[in-house]
Amino acid sequence: MTDLYGSRVRALDARPQSVTPCPVCRATSARERFAAEGVAAPVVVCEGCGLGRFEPMLTPDAIAAFYPDDYYGEPGVKFHPWVERAVRWIGARHVRFLSLGLPAGSRVLDVGCGRGVVLGALADRGLEVHGVEMSAAAARGADPRAQVRIAANLAEARYPSSHFDQVLIWHVLEHLASPREALDEVRRILRPGGRLVVAVPNFASRQARWSGAAWFHLDLPRHLYQLPLAALRQLLDETGFEPISDHHFSLRQNPFGWVQSALNRVAWLPHNGLYTLLHRRAANQRTPFDWRTRAILYAAFALLTPAALVATVRDAVQATGATVHVVALRRP
Repeated sequence: MTDLYGSRVRALDARPQSVTPCPVCRATSARERFAAEGVAAPVVVCEGCGLGRFEPMLTPDAIAAFYPDDYYGEPGVKFHPWVERAVRWIGARHVRFLSLGLPAGSRVLDVGCGRGVVLGALADRGLEVHGVEMSAAAARGADPRAQVRIAANLAEARYPSSHFDQVLIWHVLEHLASPREALDEVRRILRPGGRLVVAVPNFASRQARWSGAAWFHLDLPRHLYQLPLAALRQLLDETGFEPISDHHFSLRQNPFGWVQSALNRVAWLPHNGLYTLLHRRAANQRTPFDWRTRAILYAAFALLTPAALVATVRDAVQATGATVHVVALRRP
């Protein structure tokens, strides 16, 4: 199995320098903040809006190499069975929120639908579900009721204008080389007044600030952009959407982010080791790490999770969640 998550990240503290215009605020001054192992381009942080990005941006071939088939797991399954059950249970619960106010038969598109965990639950509620995914391997095991198109980007999926009642971009925008272009295309295919739900790691969160280069949700080099909430809202506004609410609680993402980020700060533990350990492997693949490291990681998971849950609730109350999802309406 390819070690997808073990590359370490170094913190940088360079002086402001001239860079290409920021895709959000168009500022041309940024500081080098992180260096990802095996990637020549550093991550710079905009002096204007706080957006993090690779400078220069990585090439399409380089980006594609970060997503081997191992990244998607076995067909329809990515984690150990007990983790997979928890992921699907949490996914089914937040479907109530995603389907709020949508009458039966409404068309919903999930951009970067992956294994379609959410689409199946939305179909159970009588919605017409669609997905677009760049990799056929990613979509293996998706619910057969989902109409999934494989395309290099959203525009190449060629959906009709004003076709959807709701579009989901759930932890996908940060992976895209051109997030502004993707949002422009979403506006075209979403009906006027239709709803967009975007979820991203919050680069301005308490968890991100505390963790620094150890932050689990940096996910370098796959996350091409690190979005603070304010920059995301500005980008939505400029592409024709009206943000109406922010949501800072995620049981699936935020507690684990605290645990894995804390472990990443321990230099002698494998980077993102717990996350790697929780992935499902084929019968002929060896379990990673020695027994002592595995024992430490599992014990830390059990011991740190209660505190991580408390921190997650606190962050949600104080509107500084490690991940955030924004609901926005398409302007006429």
